[in-house]
Amino acid sequence: MAAWEENVRKVIPYIPGEQPVRTDIIKLNTNENPYPPSPKALEILQNIDGRILRKYPDPEAKELVQELAGYYSVNPEQIFVGVGSDDVLAMSFLTFFNGRKPILFPDITYSFYDVWADLYRIPYERQPLDDKFEIRTEDYKKECGGIVLPNPNAPTGVEKRLMELEEIIAANRDVIVIIDEAYIDFGGESAVRLLPRYDNLLVVQTFSKSRSLAGMRIGYAFGNEKLIKYLNDAKYSFNSYTMNTVTTAMGAAAVRDDVYFRETIDKIISTREWTKKELIRLGFAFPDSKSNFIFASHAKCPASKMFEALKAHGIYVRYFDKPRINNYLRITIGTDQEMKSLIEFLEQFLGENV
Repeated sequence: MAAWEENVRKVIPYIPGEQPVRTDIIKLNTNENPYPPSPKALEILQNIDGRILRKYPDPEAKELVQELAGYYSVNPEQIFVGVGSDDVLAMSFLTFFNGRKPILFPDITYSFYDVWADLYRIPYERQPLDDKFEIRTEDYKKECGGIVLPNPNAPTGVEKRLMELEEIIAANRDVIVIIDEAYIDFGGESAVRLLPRYDNLLVVQTFSKSRSLAGMRIGYAFGNEKLIKYLNDAKYSFNSYTMNTVTTAMGAAAVRDDVYFRETIDKIISTREWTKKELIRLGFAFPDSKSNFIFASHAKCPASKMFEALKAHGIYVRYFDKPRINNYLRITIGTDQEMKSLIEFLEQFLGENV
């Protein structure tokens, strides 16, 4: 090892879902929205005046913040924006988790949480989900340095009821509780309504899933004014211009187009419920999903075998070779036709292999 490597901050990085170059596939592996963004957002992109790009963007992304504030009925000072919810969460870990006590999050969850904790040298403890992949409220009523709870959880899709989340928040008033709501628009109840009662609550959401703008990288958080100021102080200590001008304008336009947003969500939920019935018919089992994916296993066919067969057929899903979940496939909800193609292939494959 070279001498300079002794001073390198070494971490095991997060591994994102595969992004294949092929276009002749059905891509159900990264929980992207199968429908295009709002036409109003695309209109911004198509009519952008190139002259504005020579100037720095608004560091406060005020146009987007104002739209979000009006839509969610909060004050602009209660909103923090970043380059995707990953950026928002990473900045939140850096800002709020600086004690010696471990932060708490589930053992089966978004695998970026322990990466950020390792990167920032934050002690942490994983709390095991129960046999139904549900978060146990009692596990989060103990001394800690902070809490991170995804709701609905990923990769399981299981939602924790808001009254149970509030019980956890109320029991931890001395630390920050982060509720990661990347999938909340697909059927869950948001913790945003709890903000007036808890100054230790931070709720994080994203445009990547329900608003079809994963490629533009827009994330945001809600909290009381003091929490948001602390986040902005940390952000501006790194880079004042994190969100570009085009992204800000497209995000604001997407928020304004609520009719299209609702229509898209309804289509995905409808397709999800149809897919659940079809998977049950084929012998799959899964926790009830409130997200835009289903976390499914088959009692007679290993998930790894199905994963490879699907991929060879041009259907990409997500497989995690990890304890407790190595016999599950996470299947993103695509269009009706994409899900029908998935079911048709699985029906044929299982008929030949089970």
